[in-house]
Amino acid sequence: MQRSLVRLVVSLAVLFVALPLMAQKLLPKSIQFVGAPEYSSQDLLAAAGLKPGEALTSAEMAEHAQRLIDSGLFDNLTYKFDGQNLVFQLTPSTQLFPIVLENLPLTPGKDLDEKLHSLFPLYYGKVPADGPLLEGVRKTLEQMLAAQGLETTVKAVPFTDPVQQKITAMEFSILIPSVVLGAVRLDAASPAPPIEVQDILSRLSGAAYDRQGSPNQIETGLLNYYHDRGFLDCAVHATPQAAIAASEHAILIPFQVSVVPGAQYRLAGIQLAPGLAISQADFDRQSGLHPGDIADGIRIRNSLQIILRQYHDKGLMKAAPQLTPAYDRAHATVSYTVSVNPGPVYTMGKLAIEHVAGDLRGAILASWKMPEGAVFNESAIMEYFADRKLSSDLKRTFATVNVRYILHLDDATKTVGVELILENKH
Repeated sequence: MQRSLVRLVVSLAVLFVALPLMAQKLLPKSIQFVGAPEYSSQDLLAAAGLKPGEALTSAEMAEHAQRLIDSGLFDNLTYKFDGQNLVFQLTPSTQLFPIVLENLPLTPGKDLDEKLHSLFPLYYGKVPADGPLLEGVRKTLEQMLAAQGLETTVKAVPFTDPVQQKITAMEFSILIPSVVLGAVRLDAASPAPPIEVQDILSRLSGAAYDRQGSPNQIETGLLNYYHDRGFLDCAVHATPQAAIAASEHAILIPFQVSVVPGAQYRLAGIQLAPGLAISQADFDRQSGLHPGDIADGIRIRNSLQIILRQYHDKGLMKAAPQLTPAYDRAHATVSYTVSVNPGPVYTMGKLAIEHVAGDLRGAILASWKMPEGAVFNESAIMEYFADRKLSSDLKRTFATVNVRYILHLDDATKTVGVELILENKH
């Protein structure tokens, strides 16, 4: 990102003309800063390298002003000495960004900000996209890590928010060496983990470390496991530990995890909203779910596919089921209400057939039951291969192959392209 061009205007009303202007020492009675109330005069003096009561040549005044400009914190700066007062007029930059420690094992917040402010008087939690302040913060973070025995190369990169489509932060990350998760262990207060939980924790070790993403990754993985087994109030908290290990190739960040499973819920029922494409009776029969069953998240999510198939058979390819839970915590039961946002209707697009000779491709195209432009029906694909009215040649061919299909949705035309793949049975 390029900083706005800085304009430096010097206006000197000099009362002394006996010596050349550039060499003459001028003693300001006061040094004032106007236009940047977010910075104290003391901080601005320190950043500019100015000392009250110090005589300066006009060249030295320009040098001190340049130090403020070079910080990248100001879009514009002018100064004036009227023989009495040295006044700096400042226009703070609008392009300053908070810092984000992506994979640095340092703790962000007040203490870190105060340490950086003590070194860089104009640092108040934000930095420009380039310039000495940004570079100074980057080097200082490397030095803080070196004090922990971690020799690193830290890089600062602008982070562009994908929604706002603009830079919203400056991310500091360790490029060398790699930073990964170390051992991930449950704390002593958590219940003895099943072997599946131990496997989840083992697989997480060695994954790339990210200050925000890694705790979420650990917590989400364990929450999904417990929720799928009916522990719907389960609480998981993952915390990085201070015992960081370093090898020649990586920095390992260990984590401790606390798990409170809570009660195991049972299913009170799943009620379909009125007007869905499948009846309550048909859903109950096909889902195989019954009141009193453990609230198994996998089985419940799979039951939604029964509903979606009905919508896909009507061309509603973007139908989105909504599962709304209602908890009875006194009895550890949960009931769900299912509604569906149907979305637009899609029609049949192009049919592509892979791994077949020309004659067979022609025979399939000629006997295909769903023409272009017809409302798409996903079930009709497999029904076609089971059609008893197909020719004997096609029946013999289909008996010797495995069939799978891939759907290609075109949201612009609201069509579904079907790619058939026929592969010889082994």
